[in-house]
Amino acid sequence: MRPGGRIPECMRTFILVSLLLTAATLSCAETRHELALTLGRLASNDRGALTAGSGTGLQANYGIRLAANSTAGLYFESHFLASPHREVASAAPQAIRDFASLYVTPGLRVKFVPAARLSPWVAAGGGYGLFEHSRELQDGSPSTVARSQSHFVFHFGGGLDLRLNRFLSARFEVRDFFTASPLYNVPSVSGRQHNVVAGGGLILSWGE
Repeated sequence: MRPGGRIPECMRTFILVSLLLTAATLSCAETRHELALTLGRLASNDRGALTAGSGTGLQANYGIRLAANSTAGLYFESHFLASPHREVASAAPQAIRDFASLYVTPGLRVKFVPAARLSPWVAAGGGYGLFEHSRELQDGSPSTVARSQSHFVFHFGGGLDLRLNRFLSARFEVRDFFTASPLYNVPSVSGRQHNVVAGGGLILSWGE
């Protein structure tokens, strides 16, 4: 998790899932499919006694169209987000220094005017979340906090797809992942937190 250290578990999982997802779907063309790869930025999060800093969000999204007409299209999607490093700023010496995140959230997406060049959409889903905590605390002492923490994630968001040609589009999106709090090791910080990420990237589409 620290710069120059080993690749975090969430990053290795993100890479593996992306490769498996691509290999499993490229030969399937009986309906419309979308594979989006986007780069985003997680906003910082003020939790009172501490602040979870911003971080890079590496995202992959696979969608398959279930139904469509000229007004809207309904897609099933699986969304993956990995954030390898978010700094924690706190005056509490026992707080963790940083954490990494992984979210895997299947759900549904509604795309409006899907045949148009510009198509807005909204999405929601839920699934698995994983935090990986630093090995050191703010004061530099070894952490006794559990290294990893699994939890349920609910996510929702929206965006805009810009069709460039039949097979390639650009995507701009904002998603909010509503999760448990990482194990910050500060008693006054608990409950759930919002993790908002804004980003953009490209979509590869195939099928009918």
